[in-house]
Amino acid sequence: MNSRHFAVFVYCFLLVQPFMAGAQRIDTLESRPGVSFRGLSVVNNRLLWVSGSKGTVGRSTNAGKSFQWFPVKGHETRDFRDIEAFDAVTAVIMAVDSPGLILRTHDGGATWQEVYKDTRSGIFLDAMDFWKDKQGMAIGDPVGGRTVLVTSNDEGQHWTAIPPEILPQPDSAEACFASSGTNIQLLSKKNYVFVTGGFRSRAYRYRGDHDQWVDLPLVQKGNSTGANSLAIKGSGRKKNPRHMVVVGGDFTRDTIRTGNAAITGDGGKTWKIPEEPPFGYRSSAVYIRGNRLIACGTSGVDISDDGGRHWCNISKLGFHVVQVAKDGRAVYLAGGKGRLAKLAW
Repeated sequence: MNSRHFAVFVYCFLLVQPFMAGAQRIDTLESRPGVSFRGLSVVNNRLLWVSGSKGTVGRSTNAGKSFQWFPVKGHETRDFRDIEAFDAVTAVIMAVDSPGLILRTHDGGATWQEVYKDTRSGIFLDAMDFWKDKQGMAIGDPVGGRTVLVTSNDEGQHWTAIPPEILPQPDSAEACFASSGTNIQLLSKKNYVFVTGGFRSRAYRYRGDHDQWVDLPLVQKGNSTGANSLAIKGSGRKKNPRHMVVVGGDFTRDTIRTGNAAITGDGGKTWKIPEEPPFGYRSSAVYIRGNRLIACGTSGVDISDDGGRHWCNISKLGFHVVQVAKDGRAVYLAGGKGRLAKLAW
């Protein structure tokens, strides 16, 4: 064992010690075979919603012990890759591919109303985020050379497209990934951040009076590479955008550890590579308490206890998305093959 491997071993050993009394582990929950989940919204410790392929939406009100499943009638072939839930009866789901769709339920998933539809050629919605529940934003791949952004100020009941002339203008081979619904973060009505991938991977931040593109030190060699997810320190309305972590990599080579993460402590002006990166391609990351983060991807789950500088692998189970409760500390994961899980910590 060389000195670097020994240092990693010591770090991971010390990291898992606080978890030991609670038998730190990934506990699998009821699965939904044949469905791929990429949308996940955790309202509180007991209430979570998931969404995915085959027009599938699920809700648990008992901390994942059981789920109610709601096939979205008329949209059974659509892939709902993001979901935002506000309570036990109200949620918004977003479908990828064409036409771009956002649907909303106010009766716990029994019925869904179309609240946004985009039929333009090339439309592909990727993710959405909400601030204070009321203010929302959805992002899509570029159309006409401009990133697609639509906003809502009434809990997703109505959506308005941002005028093309003021939309961010990415490179021709640069777009977003619809991998986990976590590549955009809304910080206020006029303050948001998103990350891109492809042949160029960047972070874009808009603060109302100016915007900024910054290149990320991630692998960027093709359509399968770049940034997938953005985590901001804090939770809910108390996020601190000075401290952010981006994860991604190459999802066609999901065990490669190079170029799969970046961290910033100055609000995104500069980014650096972690000293000990995640253990492969990662499609989702979130701060769960203080400087502690969790990240997941198709090749496993990792935890960092120092703001993303060092990562330790805790599971080889693959997941697409991980989220922490908006009101609480529960952490849930969702992924392919209908897999659902909870972090015991």
